[in-house]
Amino acid sequence: MLIGEVARRSGVSARMLRHYESLGLVRPTARTGSGYREYSAEDIRRVFHIESLRSLGLSLREVKRALEDPGFRPSELVDDLIRQTRERIAEETELLTRLRRIGAAEPAGWEDVLRSVALLQALRSKSAGKRQRAALSSAGEVPVEALVEAVLRETDPNVAGALRWALARSGDSGLPLLAEGLRSPLAEVRRRAVRSVTEIPGGAATALLREALAHHDTVVRGQAALALGSRGVTDAVPTLVDMVAGQTQDVDAADVLSALACRPAMAEPIATRLVDRLAQATVGVSARRRLTQALGDIPGAITSRALEELSRDEDRGVALTATYLLALRDER
Repeated sequence: MLIGEVARRSGVSARMLRHYESLGLVRPTARTGSGYREYSAEDIRRVFHIESLRSLGLSLREVKRALEDPGFRPSELVDDLIRQTRERIAEETELLTRLRRIGAAEPAGWEDVLRSVALLQALRSKSAGKRQRAALSSAGEVPVEALVEAVLRETDPNVAGALRWALARSGDSGLPLLAEGLRSPLAEVRRRAVRSVTEIPGGAATALLREALAHHDTVVRGQAALALGSRGVTDAVPTLVDMVAGQTQDVDAADVLSALACRPAMAEPIATRLVDRLAQATVGVSARRRLTQALGDIPGAITSRALEELSRDEDRGVALTATYLLALRDER
């Protein structure tokens, strides 16, 4: 079969077939009397073999190696192709994401486009200072998706604080993405997400924090409880008491309980829960002392009676703490 017919049937141009010949990939096994290249059935099969390998992303050099090297191991090449393809997909996905974010910013002109590109690039800078400056400049300038992505990966506390500030200024629009962050399998991502939610005002953020009270991650639950308690949400009380007993940000939790108890309707329920927890047989000595200390900041008759009983507690530390707290209450 002559080169023109091979080109027509295989879809490989005559020019490319000549290039394959020059590289030694496929050589026509015969010539006609007039000197034209004549391809055998085996030659044509080799052309199709070359094209199949090229369709996988192999370079012509890799194709030649695959065809001629007796020790060639296809599995290694396939693994390498998988890696290269994943890298290429990741790069293309990142470019697509960047373009979407620039489009979401609705640039009015090239200056706006360039500013958006500069801010997005700065948010990924290796320099913490550049990232922080970009975060402080990004409120209203960068799509909320970019801010959420940045805050969920940020490790520098100063940069993270600037990003949370920018995100809070964006309103509720970042909450759905932060909710996804709360479901992340990575603990650090979940905890960055809940901290971001705590700084967003409004009912939608409060609702998401209420859901977080049932989270399996104790740190997430604790952050949500502290934020909710500060917002006056009484649903946080059980978790706050658990935090005092478990010595998980217990001082902060006790302070929030004390602030909540300033509401007349809340003092008795909080005192009752603390007293009930003190009475549990599974509560250790150190936990009972922390609970007693927290109880001392709760106003009302239930607290006074409980402290009277605790002043005679068999644990000397609990008894002394209760006695001291009673004396303070008498002075007031």
